[in-house]
Amino acid sequence: MQKYYPPEPFRIKAIEYVKSNTRAEREEVAEKAGFNTFLIDSEDVYIDLLTDSGTNAMSDRQWAGIMMGDEAYAGSRNWHHLEATIKELFGFKHVVPTHQGRGAENILSMIAIKPGQYVPGNMYFTTTRYHQESKGGIFTDIVIDEAHDPEIDLPFKGNVDLDKLKRLIDEKGAENIAYVCVAITVNLAGGQPVSMQNLRETYELCSRYGIKVFMDATRCVENAYFIKEREAGYSGKSIKEIVREEFSYADGCTMSGKKDGLVNIGGFLCLNDDELFVEAKELVVVYEGMPSYGGMTGRDMEAMAIGMKESVEDAYIEHRIMQVRYLGDRLMDAGIPIVKPVGGHAVFLDARRFCPHLTQNEFPAQSLAIQLYIESSVRGMERGIISAGRDRKTGKDHAPKLETVRLTIPRRVYTYKHMDLVADAVIDLYAQKEKVRALKWVYEPKQLRFFTGRFAPK
Repeated sequence: MQKYYPPEPFRIKAIEYVKSNTRAEREEVAEKAGFNTFLIDSEDVYIDLLTDSGTNAMSDRQWAGIMMGDEAYAGSRNWHHLEATIKELFGFKHVVPTHQGRGAENILSMIAIKPGQYVPGNMYFTTTRYHQESKGGIFTDIVIDEAHDPEIDLPFKGNVDLDKLKRLIDEKGAENIAYVCVAITVNLAGGQPVSMQNLRETYELCSRYGIKVFMDATRCVENAYFIKEREAGYSGKSIKEIVREEFSYADGCTMSGKKDGLVNIGGFLCLNDDELFVEAKELVVVYEGMPSYGGMTGRDMEAMAIGMKESVEDAYIEHRIMQVRYLGDRLMDAGIPIVKPVGGHAVFLDARRFCPHLTQNEFPAQSLAIQLYIESSVRGMERGIISAGRDRKTGKDHAPKLETVRLTIPRRVYTYKHMDLVADAVIDLYAQKEKVRALKWVYEPKQLRFFTGRFAPK
């Protein structure tokens, strides 16, 4: 049966010109960038799939809202609009604005973690784990085992393993669990969703022990689409209804508005606990800005309020998910090894199987990402041993089972024809994968090394 990929539910009113450079030029660019795709200039990239964070195209309604920015230092009307929108969609009692998601992660970690406490989560994320560990927390992975296997195809591969969570609570004691962090969707597992049943059961288990649940809500709308598509009892519900129910099983959340918020900057922290909210408001002044803007301009807040409402429109999110799936389907049809099933925001190339001639210590994902750029001017991102970083105590590399290159699709930016170009580039490279060379460190930053690290051929 022929697969259906819906057309764009919008018309294009403005364009940005991009240029295509030569392979020789890209080789020079790669060397100058230390073979790190993060250090390549935007003007040297034809199709940019580095991230979906802040790379979205805004709507005419959002651009109109920008013209109504109230840039008062305190009490902006745009803040009141954003706050009301978040409360309506998510249902939490309190909202603290931040400049982006990691600002919210930082504040939450400061107010909710005591040194030595455990922070279980359904797979780590780079900045999240950094903030948790920098405040003395001990991250513990409680995602189901299948999430670490790229070849297993499950509808809700991001689910919390309740047995792992219960065992951790019994072994360490509930008082030694800071909170449970549930990401919806799970980025490093391939953008994999969490079922509503699993969210409910996780919250019920934690409630019995008096443990709070905080969600990473960054791609909660994408997660809601998968629930609507795959979970019994939700096909007839609207995305907006499903999003609201997701957060009924949490005590708060962190959110990067740069993804499902459909904007280029902004984020927030939601809380139900009054005492934690007072602490968060005090800290936001120190690290972000006033509690009525948190590092955002008035126009940014207006754009986010409008973008969040647009993100729960069924036609928008269907096209969003299906465009990503289209790229994944093209690659799977060609026999390219990717993480299955295709997630909500990106297609993840399985670098271990793509580059069997490289060991993990030769950085196959980093090498594959830079070689794809050299061959095609398509920029992706390493998500493997480089991103995982080092153990703070032993200094040894974390060696994740997943060694991937993330091809992340910005929202409302590219067309299906662009996806064809990306697919063709990956397929062509796979046919000559011996070109992917081992890399070694030239400069390794102490923190979040994947952003600014530099490499050279080994």
